[in-house]
Amino acid sequence: MFGDDDLPKPKKLHEIGCDLTFLSAGELEERIALLRDEIARLETDKISKTSSRSVAESLFKSK
Repeated sequence: MFGDDDLPKPKKLHEIGCDLTFLSAGELEERIALLRDEIARLETDKISKTSSRSVAESLFKSK
């Protein structure tokens, strides 16, 4: 009955490059913490993918 386009879009907590003029120091701290958590998540995934690739490469080199 309803398509995905009809559902409300979740509000973004932070958008890269957005205007920071009207944010309080507390709101900036919250966004910094959010971004630090996201960086840590990205780094963890990168390490996982890098190690998986290294294992795969070593298997193909040994044959």
